[in-house]
Amino acid sequence: MANSKIITILITSILIMTYVSGCISNDSDEGSLGTLVIAYEIKDNLDDIDSNPQVFAEYLSEKLNYDISLFSVDSEGAMVEALRFGNADIALMDAGAAWVGWQQYGLEVLAADLNVDGRTYYNANAWVKSDSNVASAHLDDNSLTDPFALLSGKTSCHTGWLKSVGMLLPMGYLIGLGYANIIGDPNDVETIRNTIHGFFDSNSSIPDTGTPYYGYSGALKCLSEGKGDVAFLEENSVDILCNNEVSSLNQEWCLDIEEYTALPAFGKSPSHPVMYNPNFLDSEITSKITNVLVEMSSDPEATNILENILNTPGFIATNTSVHLGSYSSLISNIPGISAYYEDKFSLNTSVSPDIDKIKIAFDSDKLSDDVDKNPELLADFLSQKLNIDVELFIVNSQNELINSLVDGHADIAIVNSELAWVGWKQYDLAVMAAVEMEDSRTYSDILAWVNSNSSIAASHLDNDPSTNPFDLLEGKTSCHSDPSDVGSMMLPIGYLAKNNYLELDQSNDIDYLSEIVYSFFNFNSSIPNQNDTYFSDLGALRCLSEGEGDVVFLEENTVNMYCDNTVISENMDWCLDIEEYTSLPAIAPIPSDSVIYNPDLLDIQTRTAVLNALISLNYEMYLENFSTRGSVYTGCYDISVHVIDEESQKNTCGSEIMDNILGTSGLTRATSQEHLGQYSSFVAIIPGISSYYYGIFAN
Repeated sequence: MANSKIITILITSILIMTYVSGCISNDSDEGSLGTLVIAYEIKDNLDDIDSNPQVFAEYLSEKLNYDISLFSVDSEGAMVEALRFGNADIALMDAGAAWVGWQQYGLEVLAADLNVDGRTYYNANAWVKSDSNVASAHLDDNSLTDPFALLSGKTSCHTGWLKSVGMLLPMGYLIGLGYANIIGDPNDVETIRNTIHGFFDSNSSIPDTGTPYYGYSGALKCLSEGKGDVAFLEENSVDILCNNEVSSLNQEWCLDIEEYTALPAFGKSPSHPVMYNPNFLDSEITSKITNVLVEMSSDPEATNILENILNTPGFIATNTSVHLGSYSSLISNIPGISAYYEDKFSLNTSVSPDIDKIKIAFDSDKLSDDVDKNPELLADFLSQKLNIDVELFIVNSQNELINSLVDGHADIAIVNSELAWVGWKQYDLAVMAAVEMEDSRTYSDILAWVNSNSSIAASHLDNDPSTNPFDLLEGKTSCHSDPSDVGSMMLPIGYLAKNNYLELDQSNDIDYLSEIVYSFFNFNSSIPNQNDTYFSDLGALRCLSEGEGDVVFLEENTVNMYCDNTVISENMDWCLDIEEYTSLPAIAPIPSDSVIYNPDLLDIQTRTAVLNALISLNYEMYLENFSTRGSVYTGCYDISVHVIDEESQKNTCGSEIMDNILGTSGLTRATSQEHLGQYSSFVAIIPGISSYYYGIFAN
């Protein structure tokens, strides 16, 4: 599945051995044009003439007319260091070591070896069982059903700790696009373990060497035996292990090949690049070296070298961004990966992103003259936690709010469920946190409410599983709050369609919703416009209460809000007694507000730091006249360090900022699928929903 490590390190080892490595001399006594050194990792097979790298050095020497020597090293890190300090000229190395050399020291790629299929990479894929909902989401041709989002909460099978295809590439992909949030210190590679168990199931397999589920074979076995729901493998792994024409060559635990489905490739695992340091080796000689390497595949004299020493069919000319660019974009997302590689390769340099400012998009409609509700307090809190400037970016509409994240004018925004869903599905924005409601949940259920003396209520309350109240809704008169309202129109229709109570035509017109209502319920159903008597949630409840309809769709707390106040005079005058309302089982959730961001523009370390700072709001509570151990305190108590700040103003305390500005008592880490996934499953099937929202929020 991957080229031999010997070969990779072999070419990498072309290094030092001259007084000034990379220096080209024109006055050699032997008539050669100069000297070159190949860094080579010491191996045990140097006595085998067919595998001796000196043969390769002699071949290059003849073709280039250069004195070529080998410089023995004991690790890939030593190869990187040899190129870094000019002690070697070229080296063939593993993609991970090459990436570090590129990122940390500016090393470059001049060529890459070929795999057996003639490519310089293998695709990395997530494999699932074909009867899973993840496979269905991949194969349904619906852009609003995302199979990668559905991996949240599943049990994953990895090939091993920090393995490239089995862990680093998939987690880099999921973190980079905002499917998963980093949980922990963004500078510690161990954080990836918490991140895996936070995004996937806590029973996900991260096997050690020698255990049953280790490696490509082990990860696929983990999926095949039902221990996991997804395995991360190279594209050809399943065929190699389970699709051989000779059945005895297949693993005994293999399922039928049709039972495996690969999701779209999420990354490429590069072949071994030939690296050099442009500070020591000029373009003329690198071009000559590249040409010789490329021509080896058509040179009969080089056949043995390619097969037995370099273990490759040949080389192609390439460059750093082409060969390592997409790989780098994923690997860079792994927390602490640079520090890990520095330690692994015994390197001494660290890299940290340059963060100088964070901007929070804020809707001008939510600005208040109340100083306690000034969003600058939130910005100041985050600035103090992050030690960088945090400022507001004021917008005048929801359209501008979304576009500010898309265009990079703002970094984060706090939005309602509808806007978060649009940002996620239409603009690839992502959720990093959810705002908790009064009951500490991050959603509120949509319920169908009916009159308690109706046959629908009786069917719900009779404890008879054979009588389904939703079966009785067809033909009844329904009350809705707004022609395009999510809670009273989209979610109920989505629920009824998903559960096969009605069928949806494939229309691109959101107005088709009204036709569905009139067709399934009846033509007397109430779909009011603004200023009509029954417009809004309040009007829809009135429609039911006054007998103009048989069912209304509202959030779970709406009836209590308008008709169950302890002070009778505060109830609406058309309210029935509270016992006269009966709710059917929950239809769908309305998610709470979300903190969203653009994963294409906000780097991993920054977004993790911002998320940690937001969550730290939960740790501060304002105490007044709090008595402990004989003393009385008033101030902001930080439960994470058990310290009371008696000097700062009350409105700067985390609990006050959340209450006054965010309208919550808590924030919780979240991802798009985790927070919006179930909601999306109902909204996404509404005819014309994409074009409807695109028309509203398009530039």
